[in-house]
Amino acid sequence: MKNIFYHVVTEKPMEINQEMIFDELRHNFIYKKIDKYRGKVKRVYEKKLKLTDDEELKKALREYALEEVREKEFPNYPSRLASLHVSRTLDEAMVWYDLYISQGKKTYQIVKIETDGKVFTGDAWNVFDGTDNKEENLSLARNYWTNGKNSVNEEPIYETLVDGKIKVIEIVKENLRLM
Repeated sequence: MKNIFYHVVTEKPMEINQEMIFDELRHNFIYKKIDKYRGKVKRVYEKKLKLTDDEELKKALREYALEEVREKEFPNYPSRLASLHVSRTLDEAMVWYDLYISQGKKTYQIVKIETDGKVFTGDAWNVFDGTDNKEENLSLARNYWTNGKNSVNEEPIYETLVDGKIKVIEIVKENLRLM
């Protein structure tokens, strides 16, 4: 059965019938951004490298903790490193659109997609900055995957992850804002 979702396009415009596949061999831009930090993450945990204000290293610490918990405890969920971030409804997609605009990101389209892959919906407030404490990162990762209470006491902002074969079936909005 195919599931339908909405995706805010920020990297480059997409086309109807465009397909992509995310799986253990095909990763997304998050993986590509943090893969180069793998050695630094290990050195931070070994206390051989001090964690500074390096935002990308903090993201890598977070994403590797999220992936470790997912692999061990929630293997039926899609990986954040090999999935597309989507929304369940157009209204949820518009929340992300507004957020991306406020961050100054190029925002090309909102597209409707279909997939038969794995799906996970979580609260984006539970995405955290990684620390130099691995156990703390793993605990925060577990809270993310179990949809625990967010630490900001806000209504959830839902982010849905999908993997597998993904196909664009409609361009819902186009040329929303190009920076």
